[in-house]
Amino acid sequence: MFDDWFNSRRVEVPKVTRSASQQAEVDAATAALALYHYDTCGFCRRVRTAIDALGLDIELRNVMEERARYQELLTHGGRTTVPCLCIGKDDPASAQWMYESADIVAYLVERFGTTP
Repeated sequence: MFDDWFNSRRVEVPKVTRSASQQAEVDAATAALALYHYDTCGFCRRVRTAIDALGLDIELRNVMEERARYQELLTHGGRTTVPCLCIGKDDPASAQWMYESADIVAYLVERFGTTP
């Protein structure tokens, strides 16, 4: 039953290949992103798998290994739920905090899933 629910919200993630200049543009765009996660979280794994498939260089902030990251998530995001994508990591107070794994994957696919 859990597998059905977990997979029902799955977003198809295309494997993306880019030229060096296209990848440089994507890397510049992802410089403002950080994923709050921890290694054994299945929902976090879903997002990390999408990040890999899309060839994204997103900073990973492990809330279990770095307690300061946990506190950042609580202070600025308002919750300690992971995964959480911080959009605008250089200014956490005004950043957008996206919490649901399916929403995060859909956002990443929409923004980075095709080559220009």
